[in-house]
Amino acid sequence: MPKLRLLSLALTFVAMPAIVHAQTVTTTAGFAVPIPPALKVFDPSFIDKTANACSDFFAFANGAWIKNDTIPAAFSSSGVGRDMTDRNELVVRSVLDEAVKARHTAPAGSTLAKLGNYYASCMDTARAQRDGISPLQADLHRIDAVRSREALVAEIASLQKMGVNLAFRFRPDADPKDAAHYIAWASQGGLGMPDRDYYTKTDAASDSLRRKYVAHVARALALAGEAPSAAAADANRVMALETELAKASMTRVALRDPNASYHKTTSAELAKLAPSVNWLSYYRSIGLSSSTPYLNVAQPDFMRRLNGLIETTPLDDWRAYMRYHLISSASPWLSSSFANEDFTYNALYSGAKQMLPRWKRCARITDRQLGEALGQAYVTQTFSPAAKAQARQVIDDIRSSFRERLMNLSWMSDSTRQLALKKLAAMNEKVGYPDAWRNYSSLQVVDGPFAPNVFRANAFEWKRVVNRPGQPVDKTEWGMTVPTVNAYYDPSMNEMVFPAGALAPQTFDPNGDMASNYGSLGGSWAGHELTHGFDDEGRRYDAQGNLRDWWTAQDSVRFTEQANRIVQQFNGYVAIDTIHVNGALTLGENLADYGGMLIAYDALEKALNRTGKRDIIDGYTPEQRFFIAYAQSWRSHSRPESIRTAVKTDPHAPAYWRTNGPLSNMPQFAKAFGCREGDAMVRPSGVVPTIW
Repeated sequence: MPKLRLLSLALTFVAMPAIVHAQTVTTTAGFAVPIPPALKVFDPSFIDKTANACSDFFAFANGAWIKNDTIPAAFSSSGVGRDMTDRNELVVRSVLDEAVKARHTAPAGSTLAKLGNYYASCMDTARAQRDGISPLQADLHRIDAVRSREALVAEIASLQKMGVNLAFRFRPDADPKDAAHYIAWASQGGLGMPDRDYYTKTDAASDSLRRKYVAHVARALALAGEAPSAAAADANRVMALETELAKASMTRVALRDPNASYHKTTSAELAKLAPSVNWLSYYRSIGLSSSTPYLNVAQPDFMRRLNGLIETTPLDDWRAYMRYHLISSASPWLSSSFANEDFTYNALYSGAKQMLPRWKRCARITDRQLGEALGQAYVTQTFSPAAKAQARQVIDDIRSSFRERLMNLSWMSDSTRQLALKKLAAMNEKVGYPDAWRNYSSLQVVDGPFAPNVFRANAFEWKRVVNRPGQPVDKTEWGMTVPTVNAYYDPSMNEMVFPAGALAPQTFDPNGDMASNYGSLGGSWAGHELTHGFDDEGRRYDAQGNLRDWWTAQDSVRFTEQANRIVQQFNGYVAIDTIHVNGALTLGENLADYGGMLIAYDALEKALNRTGKRDIIDGYTPEQRFFIAYAQSWRSHSRPESIRTAVKTDPHAPAYWRTNGPLSNMPQFAKAFGCREGDAMVRPSGVVPTIW
């Protein structure tokens, strides 16, 4: 990773005081912004004492909050993630406001000037309204000029570099079976609806959404200048083409098997698989300095079908498809007619009633595209070295507890156990922020229309990584920006990553109650991510991150038998109406939730024994606070549209079941709250899985 230390200029930031409601802070740019309420890892005011903890623990731990909460109109859900993000975005906004003020006095071409120009151009709604479709005209003319299959492939390449989702995905990533090096991936993609099932399912709801999508595409094309009749015809062409791509795409459940998406292929073999694509020309168009000797053709059947579509589908259809996807990718940043159309269509899946405030949308895309140009300033405001050290202590205790569990698993053979211990010992962790910040010197940001700046930022990132195939993997790189309220485990890197944005109340409080921190950071974050290294997907990767079978055959059978109990458990849960959770799609996350809580509980007990502190706080024992903090880490409720979309597309179960599901499998939970056999939160021992 390039080493540019950001913002040598001293900036003034808006600190977020630890106070509460109905207060505002004025940023240095003059904006009055409400300060969200302070968050706690364990908040007794959220507890509904009229609910029975042994019948419905989610309702017990969060019921009082749910009764008094209303989902804001601009959101599809409410809860922990939104509350933490709201607070983080105040810091991000203060950084961006300062950058806007300093952009004309900062050195030309400096990261500060680019950051200020980028955010300022996003906030210039008057210009967006005035410009309409004009920022895209040159690209639209280029699409209209496509008159051959060769030109079609070249244009697909040009638009892909701009970040437009077209035809298929091409990206460098770690080689699953040589994790020390990058390989080029060619994968399925190019759909406008959220998932291939929306094109292939025959139920009434899917049919209704297809019709609404066609109508949306027609409106978007008409806004860009097409006659309504031509736009309607083109919309049907887009739907027909995307339906063919969808039919050839693997389902999300099938994609969960990493071996099913690994097909190492030479460039010559790819040319035979998809001969209608001039791959050497494509490589040149995307900026590869030389043809890559090997690729991972993740879904060969998809690429085979794409080849047929490029060969036989009329160019009129392809031009309509490219026009729509270009317009769609830019619509949020064009005039209000485009932005409103884009929002209205996407609200079918989210349920949101109005757009986010412009500053939030601009802050989010700036963080997404220039995230490490914000990271250092963000950390200065929010994440001290002491907090980082305390977070590491919790994470290291989790690691130690998992090791003890591995040592004592009766179902695992010694040969598999030794390799599992080796993988655990090799597992890396990144906490807080990168050691070095990304170099943005080659990024071009123009003081002008915003949509082209988005495309230029996408092209900058494409150019930064496109020539990676064959090179050593950059072990220092982060896959999330510092203010992000999230975390991840990367199987090819064999590492857990915890951005500073997630290491704050309600997840973690360095000055707060230890038992609560172990329930939230320990269980739903650190224990969860560590267990991903050994879930049904993660267990297929070895200590070095290579995809290989290191388990004995009998151990694999035993693991799968127990994992299938989790599948059946979650298949039985209703997400909304009569729609059930997909236990196969959510298996990895459900395993991580369950395993994470088991090892976090062990870690808590060791920490309590180490410190000798077993205080009763607000009437609850440390163990009870541990479980309540875990349940409150999933405090949320969502709009029906969002839940229905998530059931089809999200590998995570609804928050309600991520709480009650794993806890109902734990005797430790039943003991803490005095639950008995027959209670809803105590599943029969004969169906409880025994894995970690």
